[in-house]
Amino acid sequence: VADCAIAIADYVHYHGEVMSIGEKTPLALIDAPAAARMTIGEALTNLLGGYVEDIEHISLSANWMSAAGHIGEDAKLYAAVKAVGEELCPALGLTIPVGKDSLSMKSTWVENGQEKSVTAPLSLIVSAFSKTPDVRQQKTPLLENNPNSVLYLIDLGLGKNRMGSSCLAQVYHQLGDEAPDLDDTDLFKAFFATINRLNQDNLIEAYHDRSDGGVLVTLLEMAFASHCGLDIHISDMTSLFNEELGCVIQVPAMHKNTVHQLINRAGLGRYTQKVATINTKDVINIGDFSKSRTELHQLWSKTAFEIAKLRDNPDTAQAEFDSTGENTGGLVCNLTFDINQSVS
Repeated sequence: VADCAIAIADYVHYHGEVMSIGEKTPLALIDAPAAARMTIGEALTNLLGGYVEDIEHISLSANWMSAAGHIGEDAKLYAAVKAVGEELCPALGLTIPVGKDSLSMKSTWVENGQEKSVTAPLSLIVSAFSKTPDVRQQKTPLLENNPNSVLYLIDLGLGKNRMGSSCLAQVYHQLGDEAPDLDDTDLFKAFFATINRLNQDNLIEAYHDRSDGGVLVTLLEMAFASHCGLDIHISDMTSLFNEELGCVIQVPAMHKNTVHQLINRAGLGRYTQKVATINTKDVINIGDFSKSRTELHQLWSKTAFEIAKLRDNPDTAQAEFDSTGENTGGLVCNLTFDINQSVS
């Protein structure tokens, strides 16, 4: 569940590159410019798993896909390109030096004398790249199993909780009529600089972006990756499931005051709230809902497990699936060698 990929440049130093992607295709069915802005926003919040000295060091690659010539699609494409190429990226100090397009995203055929067609919605896939001075400065969704720490949500949706095209809406066979969006570029830049500072100064223990599945999915992914239980302190459906931009950070007790100061200084204080704490019972609690983390984790992994049984060695697939149900008190690795021993 890592948010980005990090590569070291050589065998001697610690500088390297950070890479991430963003994708918000379903939003284009509601609001094409918002979908394009959210795609770039998601790529950037994913990139913050690594350390980037300045947002202007980032370059983007844009992959546009559209059914050119289909009713309304050309206008959507123009509006989306204008929204990010002329407005959002210049405001954030970003460039898009490379990309590609596929403008034939419509197929037509004749079946039993009847003409049929399938048209794909407008989509933008963004890849973000940046240099990093130190690949060791990184934060992942892996939680430190520390009950004294607190998990905070930083909400870049500014409390709007727009539910359009969310996973929850799709479960109920709905689309919605209001899409999440990147509304404030200045606040986003302040957010980007603040998370980098928290990473650089080692003031947070874990980080995970929020916009893919909502804060509930974000928290569950962190709990599953970490084999720990969570007490989740919000139960409102729109707060749990909206897919606005933002992140969840884990802050140890000793750093809470410093983190609050930096968040308030960036103008993010009113959009930051405590959303969860770690429990020692390996249970997920949300209001009156309570389930063991192992039960939910195995339910989460069931589809991948069934595929792996057919594709891979069924015994090793079973062993991997069984491991998700182990109450280990955190993600552990038992090495069979001394990590400090020189292999030479």
